[in-house]
Amino acid sequence: MRAHLEICVDTVAGLGSAKAGGADRVELCSALALGGLTPSHGVMRGAGADGMAMIRPRAGDFIWSQAEVAAMVADIANAREAGLRGVVIGAMDAAGHLDVPVLRRLVAAARGMDVTLHRVVDVLDDPVTAVEIAAELGIGRILSSGGAETAMGGIAVLAHMVTAARGRVSIMAGAGLRPQHVAPLAAVGIREFHASASRGVAQDARLIRFGFAPLERRDTDPTLVAALKAAV
Repeated sequence: MRAHLEICVDTVAGLGSAKAGGADRVELCSALALGGLTPSHGVMRGAGADGMAMIRPRAGDFIWSQAEVAAMVADIANAREAGLRGVVIGAMDAAGHLDVPVLRRLVAAARGMDVTLHRVVDVLDDPVTAVEIAAELGIGRILSSGGAETAMGGIAVLAHMVTAARGRVSIMAGAGLRPQHVAPLAAVGIREFHASASRGVAQDARLIRFGFAPLERRDTDPTLVAALKAAV
């Protein structure tokens, strides 16, 4: 498997910057500052066949009500209708384990699409346990930082995940990724890399004061994307 770079974006401009920088795949979100929420249908339609849609209806934990699960199923249908390559999903139960029944329902809704299990695995006691579940459900990829705040901080766990996967599931490293991190992560078997490749952008103080903008906004930088792509 050749190495791939996935860039997560939450704006239409970011989508263009990711493509300009040479990203192999784009994860579409809204509200990246909150870890990424479901993007609008309009943004999905602009991404094309290389796009993956985050399916996450709200910030916070990953314990979903039945109404939220129904909303996610509908969002998966929107991603399919928009012509996207796949979706990014995750669910946890109240005991702190992956919620297999909910995941099974979401995977069924995404039948025929590429499916990534997102960083819900990083709040498990042991992210390695997600590998067998993902393989059993037919999920092709797990995005993880190895349970640490950054992928480099979790590199030892990521290595264990790669070993446990035995080629059945791709382990994609993400969180705090920089070009210099690619080589050590590749050395433990990582072949897919995930990053925002963003820089902080000055905000209008009035927008912040009225609650229309966060304290810091980050925009995808095509030069950072290109640097990551060159390292990959």
